[in-house]
Amino acid sequence: MNSLKLILTNLKYFAPVWVFSSLNFIIGTWVLYIPYVKEKLKLNDSELGLALFCLALGVLLFIPFVPFLSKKIGLGRYTLIGVLLFSMAFLLPLLAPSYLTLCASLFFAGIFLGTTDVAMNALVSEVERRNSCNIMSAAHGFFSLGGVLGAMFGSFLMPFFSKPFYHMVVMVLFIILVNLILGKYYLHIAEKAISKEKTSFHFKTLKPLYVIALIAFVIMCSEGAIEHWSTLYFTDVVRVAKNNLAGIGFIVFSTTMTIGRFFGDKISERIGSIKIILLGCILACFGYLCILSAHFFITILGFGIIGLGLSVIIPELFRIAGKTKGIKASVGISFVSGVGFVGFLLGPVILGYISNAFSLKISFFSLLLLTILASLILLFKKNNN
Repeated sequence: MNSLKLILTNLKYFAPVWVFSSLNFIIGTWVLYIPYVKEKLKLNDSELGLALFCLALGVLLFIPFVPFLSKKIGLGRYTLIGVLLFSMAFLLPLLAPSYLTLCASLFFAGIFLGTTDVAMNALVSEVERRNSCNIMSAAHGFFSLGGVLGAMFGSFLMPFFSKPFYHMVVMVLFIILVNLILGKYYLHIAEKAISKEKTSFHFKTLKPLYVIALIAFVIMCSEGAIEHWSTLYFTDVVRVAKNNLAGIGFIVFSTTMTIGRFFGDKISERIGSIKIILLGCILACFGYLCILSAHFFITILGFGIIGLGLSVIIPELFRIAGKTKGIKASVGISFVSGVGFVGFLLGPVILGYISNAFSLKISFFSLLLLTILASLILLFKKNNN
């Protein structure tokens, strides 16, 4: 908990971490109005899914531009600019008069979501390097917390606004104001200079990160799959009697993930990144075994254990990527997060195909096998270090 105490008592740490909360705060508010957008534009589920894929596509396609942007504009400056533009961009989907403009507006929002996500991770990595501290896991905990707060406050305020756009404007103005106040604490931060031949996105240069990127792919496959399919698992496999209980798996998963990220930095400091990632994979494997039991309470416990296990992995992978010798933090994190995000996009799709061919239970068994594979890769890497 030292990292949490550090963040909450010193604005030079809290300011960059607040960017993490800001992103998910806006997303948490936007999610509340997805049914409104669907009804307004009279979309079916497949059309809505494609529109949301445009958001992910914007993220994926523009992630490689972050090293260039952070070099030209400055890492701290771009982080601030990115979060401000991202917040304003999320006003557009609520104004979209047609399906095509909705897709375009979500793609535009995705551009700033992806670039700001990488920039803020690189910024925290640089803050860690300069101050010899570990706050990356806690920063990701604040990201999870931001989503919870956005959805919670958003749900409370919804009845007070006649139109969703007005509600979103208030939330966006709040996020912009707070970030403008806090931005001065990280605005000046630039990345440590690396020799010119090692600052670009060349696959040969990135070879030390191949294993890390593969693990990111596997873990974010699980995160994406759980986000999209956990509710259906409870209705189709566990067969809950009441529909309002179907989301309990994802709620428990998100809660334990937030808690795990707040404690992750201290544990990482004691045992190291590779060991904590391995421990997280082992916990996730045990969680999947609980889920496969298909018993209501044991399945809930399983989702909680997976959330706890996965919570520390992505922050630690970003920490390793940001500190790999001879590679700029923004380049390393861009590569690892890009590969990971491909997993986040493909995971739910692949799971759907497996479910159609076999069953949803077999789909989750496939996630268990992938997590076991990640554990074996880590054991090999650990033994060869």
